[in-house]
Amino acid sequence: MQIDLSDQTLLVSGASRGIGRAIALALADAGATVAVHYGRSADAAQEVAAACGPDARPFQADLTDLEATDRLVDDVLDTYDRLHGLVLNAGVARSMPLAADTADWAADWDDTMHVNLRAPELLCRHALPHFQSEDGGRIISVASRAAFRGDTPDYMAYAASKAGLVALTRSIARGFGADNIKGFTVAPGFTRTDMAQDFIDEYGEAHATSDLALNELTEPADVASVVVFLASGHADHATGTTVDVNAGSYVH
Repeated sequence: MQIDLSDQTLLVSGASRGIGRAIALALADAGATVAVHYGRSADAAQEVAAACGPDARPFQADLTDLEATDRLVDDVLDTYDRLHGLVLNAGVARSMPLAADTADWAADWDDTMHVNLRAPELLCRHALPHFQSEDGGRIISVASRAAFRGDTPDYMAYAASKAGLVALTRSIARGFGADNIKGFTVAPGFTRTDMAQDFIDEYGEAHATSDLALNELTEPADVASVVVFLASGHADHATGTTVDVNAGSYVH
């Protein structure tokens, strides 16, 4: 099977590093035109865009800011005129101890929900009418195994936000299938990224790898290859489903 995405333009949120970077590069390697979203890492995003080919462009938006998030899809459409797919990858994971000050807890909760759930909802809100007018599109959400098995007490907000993202994506798959719009979720476990490293530094690498069925930690490229397949159209009748990419640490 060969995958050719040369007729597709896709927006990848959080594409300047980690899983998002790997997804952007893998999509571009399959021929896609990639809109590389970033929040703060302009130099890294420019590097990713350059590696994705001459048609790729970086797009800045702070996903904790409603107005900035609200403009992102329109900015991409102003540049490319057409959007075929949306990869909702951007995310934050904040350690939130129960003993934290209430104001600090609330601020971290709000930022987590803004980036991990509210921003995807806003991006979908703008992308869906465009997909309807153009006879379809695909939304691929990068959630987490934490959405299904929960997480440690300090990361309850992260797990809750990712569970909401799963429900959002399934609702889109069910509600917009008649418009030829498909929705998929990819649920990684521990993946070798900067964000996961923060958790590993706190709890130890043995904690991250002790329950894996395989002998090595999942790499960003392992997640990216699944996203490319879902974007290809070869799996459209799996709309609404979740693909676990967690080295067998959780199977639901």
